[in-house]
Amino acid sequence: MSLRVGIIGLPNVGKSTIFNALTKSSIPSENYPFCTIEPNVGIVQVPDNRLNDIIKIFNPKNHIAAIVEFVDIAGLVKGASQGEGLGNKFLSHIRNVDALVHVIRCFSDDNIAHVDGSLDSIRDIETIETELLIKDIESVEKRITRVSKLAKGNNKNAKIELQFFTDLLEQFNNGILASKLNHIDNIDLFEHDLFQFLTYKPILYLANIDEDSLLDIHNNTNLQTLQNKFNKHIVISLCGKIEMEISAMNEEDKQLFLSEYNLKEPGLHKLIIKGYKLLGLETFFTAGEKEVKAWTIRKGSSAPKAAGVIHTDFERGFIKAEIYTYDNLIEFKSENNIKEQGKLRQEGKNYIVKDGDIIFFKFNV
Repeated sequence: MSLRVGIIGLPNVGKSTIFNALTKSSIPSENYPFCTIEPNVGIVQVPDNRLNDIIKIFNPKNHIAAIVEFVDIAGLVKGASQGEGLGNKFLSHIRNVDALVHVIRCFSDDNIAHVDGSLDSIRDIETIETELLIKDIESVEKRITRVSKLAKGNNKNAKIELQFFTDLLEQFNNGILASKLNHIDNIDLFEHDLFQFLTYKPILYLANIDEDSLLDIHNNTNLQTLQNKFNKHIVISLCGKIEMEISAMNEEDKQLFLSEYNLKEPGLHKLIIKGYKLLGLETFFTAGEKEVKAWTIRKGSSAPKAAGVIHTDFERGFIKAEIYTYDNLIEFKSENNIKEQGKLRQEGKNYIVKDGDIIFFKFNV
């Protein structure tokens, strides 16, 4: 399972710069709207020091990190839901991602035009989310039209469905995103349907700040407004320009550069890890002399479901899982020592895999 994240925002907020830094690519980043038309896609490894520690102990021939797929979606503008700026095409790209990183411009630069002529982080967010919401209203209206015909008869299920989507439309018209709905009757029956809506996708707000703000973040009023408005767990800040420079450096130069700005790690690491948490994902490992690999699963996954991420045959023929933890490995230094200390466990189909588990699956097909 890989996480597919769409990078969205107004034109000229730094989406492509951030995408380039993430993927170490060289997609053009120009000072005019819609320089990105077809979405650019890049695969990025999930930074996880645990994987490096496991590799040091096993010294495998091969190692593979968990990955995130980032999609650089063209800038949206007011009226996108009605086709402005090729908006309908861009909105369709958003449907194909699991989560959104909404880049908000929180830097001043006279050489880079702002599509609305001035900086205002909350206004910019509202512009984008309004367009997403308008598109969702269009979708739910079509659903209501379709189910109304069935509800006119004696179809009880259709009547329940019609009432649900009518209530949903009312909340959409009141500016409430699908991810922030107030109570609606029978929502549990239609939870799967909510996934079709653009405003149901989890969102991280990414403030793109300037170099001066890295050194004194409290002077950036647009960032402060953003942090005051939203839960701190869904707002992060970084300087796209600096991240681009960091991405091109070797490890030694990178550490020196980070220390100059009092940064412990690149801001992009925080972005990836926050995206993981936002979607309720976690990592387990498989480890041996041939290969060490990190795997992504949803929190709460059973052992057979985790096995199925490796191969469907593993899930279908699941027998048991032999498990120890990353902490066990760090403490006892080898699998043999773990076994001698009685820390290797055998778990069955009902075991819920935990972040940091190191697993060997046994199966029979």
